[in-house]
Amino acid sequence: MADERDLVVFEDDEGNELTMEVLDYFYYEGDEYAILAELEDEEHDEDEHYQRDAFVMKVVDAGDDMEEFVPVDDELAEKLIELVESGMYDDDELEDDE
Repeated sequence: MADERDLVVFEDDEGNELTMEVLDYFYYEGDEYAILAELEDEEHDEDEHYQRDAFVMKVVDAGDDMEEFVPVDDELAEKLIELVESGMYDDDELEDDE
């Protein structure tokens, strides 16, 4: 199980399911975000030039050890993508001083 993936299934307005893989989680200004991409299919496994579209979504606690992925606006998404590409983000949530 060393190659375990973090998969999330979304449903569009028409009831179609889309499985996405969580590539990474990170924190920005106290909020948790995730980078998700469409799940690779066997057709593209061998294609080294194939690039998946990536999406940034805010991670929201939905209770009972569940989380929701909420789209962010385009301006914030661009900023977060720049941070991720530059490596200038927090991997871990900052501890509050008590």
